[in-house]
Amino acid sequence: MNGEASKEVVAFAEQLVRLNATMKTLFESGNIELIGEMNKTVKEMHRIQYGSADTVMKAIEPECAVIYGNFDMMIAVLRTTEDGVIDSGAQTALNKFLHNIDEAVVNIAAAFGMV
Repeated sequence: MNGEASKEVVAFAEQLVRLNATMKTLFESGNIELIGEMNKTVKEMHRIQYGSADTVMKAIEPECAVIYGNFDMMIAVLRTTEDGVIDSGAQTALNKFLHNIDEAVVNIAAAFGMV
């Protein structure tokens, strides 16, 4: 990304950093209650990005779709667990979705010149 970033890009980047920090804590602690914090962040990212005319925001659309889609799948898996107990199959799926989100976050950060 060259030149000065738009307000949308800056706001989105702030949410991206927030999401990354929450995921880092989630990976380290295993505390699935952080999913609520991730949800707020993902919703704000979507609000900022969806329908944006900014060329940078349009360029990251595929990676955003990965984040949104995988997050939705995480929520779907969590809703299928009995009494909040995550079995090994659900854990494997959640880990894959988190990995996909993490990879998309890194790709967007690279596109923004943050890494």
